[in-house]
Formats: sequence, structure tokens, C-alpha cells
Amino acid sequence: MTTVAAVFLSLACATAPAHADASVKDGKVGLSVKGKSLSVKQAGGWMDGHGTAVRARLYTVHKGQRTDITRWKDATPVTAGTTQFSNVDWNLNGRSFRNGTWLCIEFNKADGTPCAKIHR
Repeated sequence: MTTVAAVFLSLACATAPAHADASVKDGKVGLSVKGKSLSVKQAGGWMDGHGTAVRARLYTVHKGQRTDITRWKDATPVTAGTTQFSNVDWNLNGRSFRNGTWLCIEFNKADGTPCAKIHR
């Protein structure tokens, strides 16, 4: 199994939301967040299928206000057996967020925008 395939499987099998750790899916798009309390170490996502020029970015929503926290980043196309997906991740280095902030991902080639609530 390739390293990227292992990463995909770990993202897909993550536990239920707890503090800054979460794994959620909306349609063809998934989001995985790793951290503790209000601090996020890593965030990443995937989109089912391949495509050309697939990109993603992270944003937050707090009290109804949206803020982009990353720029668009090219996703890596991955094939694991018969499964095809596009994968992207960010090292957020323990970035702190306000309690109740929603951390979300969007892909330029898919409609789903899953979000994970960052809380104590």
C-alpha cells in the first residue's frame, strides 16, 4: 500500500469529532482535522475522483463571518486499487482558533463543503 493510500485510509477511518479532532464528509468531499482543544496541528481533505486542475482551500466561519485561512492548493491525484481521489493537506503548526469556530474545506471541482467545529 502506498503512503498516500495509507493517509487516505487513516483520514476515512478517523474517529468521531472531539475537540479539534474530526473527520467529516459532505457528498464527494471529506475533511480531516487533527489537534487538541482549540489548537489544530493538521488539516486535510479529499475529493472522490480525479480531475484536471483540482484545488482546495481551508476557511473558517465564526459568528457568521467567513475567513479564508489558506490559499488555493493543488490536490494530488491518487489511485488506490480501483478507488480514485484527489488529496490535499496542510500543516497548521498548532494554530489556535476561537471556541465554536467552524473549519471548512472547499474544492474547486466539487459542491460539498464539510466543516468541523473547533471547541474545548
